[in-house]
Amino acid sequence: MTWLANLHKTYENHSHVIGQFEKKKNDREYALIPVSHTTQSAHIEVNLDKTGNFVSAKVVDKSESNTIIPCTEASSSRTSSPVPHALFDKLVYVAGDFTRYCGEVKGAPYADYMRQLRSWCESDAAHPKVKSVYTYLAKGTLMSDLIREKVLWTDDEGKLLDKWTPAMETKYGEKPEIFKVIASDQSAAFVRFSVQIPGEPEARLWRNPAVQQSFIAFNEMNLAEKELCYVTGEYLPYADKHASRIRNSADKSKLISANDSSGFTYRGRFRTSRDAAAVSYEVSQKAHNALKWLIERQGIAIDGKVFLVWGTQELDLPDPLGDAFTLYQEEDELTGGDNTHKEFANRIRRAIGGYRYDSDYKSDVIIMVLDAATPGRMSIVYYRDLNKELFLDRLQHWHETCSWLHRYRKNKDNQFVAFVGAPATRDIAFAAYGPRASDKIVKNLMERMLPSIVDERRIPQDIVRSAVHRASNPTGMEDWEWEKTLSITCALINKTHEKEGFEVGLDVENTNRDYLFGRMLAIADVLERRALGKEEKRATNALRYMNAFAQHPGRTWTVIQTNLQPYQARMGTDARYYNSLLDEVGARLKPEDFTDKPLGGLYLLGFYSQRNDLYTSRKDKEAAALQANNTTDGGENE
Repeated sequence: MTWLANLHKTYENHSHVIGQFEKKKNDREYALIPVSHTTQSAHIEVNLDKTGNFVSAKVVDKSESNTIIPCTEASSSRTSSPVPHALFDKLVYVAGDFTRYCGEVKGAPYADYMRQLRSWCESDAAHPKVKSVYTYLAKGTLMSDLIREKVLWTDDEGKLLDKWTPAMETKYGEKPEIFKVIASDQSAAFVRFSVQIPGEPEARLWRNPAVQQSFIAFNEMNLAEKELCYVTGEYLPYADKHASRIRNSADKSKLISANDSSGFTYRGRFRTSRDAAAVSYEVSQKAHNALKWLIERQGIAIDGKVFLVWGTQELDLPDPLGDAFTLYQEEDELTGGDNTHKEFANRIRRAIGGYRYDSDYKSDVIIMVLDAATPGRMSIVYYRDLNKELFLDRLQHWHETCSWLHRYRKNKDNQFVAFVGAPATRDIAFAAYGPRASDKIVKNLMERMLPSIVDERRIPQDIVRSAVHRASNPTGMEDWEWEKTLSITCALINKTHEKEGFEVGLDVENTNRDYLFGRMLAIADVLERRALGKEEKRATNALRYMNAFAQHPGRTWTVIQTNLQPYQARMGTDARYYNSLLDEVGARLKPEDFTDKPLGGLYLLGFYSQRNDLYTSRKDKEAAALQANNTTDGGENE
């Protein structure tokens, strides 16, 4: 029940924004909705006057379709059974002349809807604008009015069109708006109402707080049965059914459900479902509404799986699934080296420190992952409730230990920039399984990486092995893809060997066999690349044999060294530095280490650091030469 308690607490802490719509990046609206309400995408908006007369109607644009609707306990969780919502609903419920244009329907949805609406209008909690809607709908002319306004369209026989065909476009012109906003046929359109009264600024009933409070008061009159709420510990009206539409308006999956009274979901242990657990209506509503709001506001959805991180007081927190680049305030390009590594580490501390020292010092941080195995059942596949300080400490530790130099991110000016830090989990999936990995694979990897980030557990070794294998095969990828894969893989290896404290800067004192072999491969790569010149784009022998080198380094190095000789001869004396560097690194290898024993992932760290050192040194010399007004080539690092 902890997750329900935390969501309930979040709702209470942000009650001041209930009903206030915000816009997402795609201009879709969302809001923290009141109790006894849910959200639905509306397709048609009908405008009435205060006496219940039809004024106008229009098709609702998709960006403005999100609508807060009053709902009963039964309607909020309805599936295929005809249970009406309280005010806004589909045409089959609100249109008295539906059968005239669409044929017979199952049950009596319009009669049920009107009976429920009349009860609201006759109660002490009634609202005059709701009465206006009832007065209009009682006339039974809604669909006729919508057809007359050319919001809905009929065929030659006077029946509602199922779809808009090319022949109709030739006959009537451009495709009507209703067919652009609704996926199914017109009969499934959802209708909302506004009532215009002179002197009252808010005509839209779905945004009118007075109408919302009116229904909340009316609905509370029908909540009589009380049970001990397992969340609050108080005797409160019991929720027999719980909300669906958690991830989106079309989501039928529920987190809490016990409707199997004939099977063995709970029978054999409990007589009724409420003996297993009881949650009050108020807590269920507030918790589910808070969860919907948080998912809309800051959730990450991949193939139906939702990743969510929030604080019970302060909602915005650094994303544990993101990379270090998202934490930085500045986006200046920095290159490798020990000083740069320390500078980036300080920037990470400063960025995360900004979340520490605020008024929300004692807030809890909740990490939740939701997924649905079937269309009707959803589960919490990962849940962590952490103290905020502990969460930030572990996140900082992750970014400092799973770090490497990356150059695949772009700044606001669309320019590539370098940053040192941890890669995003989505990019780790890119490195391990390639850019064409399915969403199912990506979402599962992201979930598996969470314990490594939040709980400081080891990175699953199959992920590291897969990334190392791909990084060792550069000829199977484009240059940009391999460079990105290589730096991300180096970060994973660095995290795996966390205690050894590797950095991007070259460690010339390291005598590890894998590291030294990686350095030798990098020197051979840079030597041949310099000999080929900038015009020649083909892969070097070092890169072409990289995969074989990782499996049989001793034998493959002999082949690479033989193929390197023509390029050494082409460079002449310019190759002297590289030759001496090869001799120096090779001399550090023990004779017994020069074998065909496969290399571990550490060889990639040696390869990356050595190559980065050679290229960085060249840039530094060229910069110094320019400053000295020297027109000669900067040459190699000596």
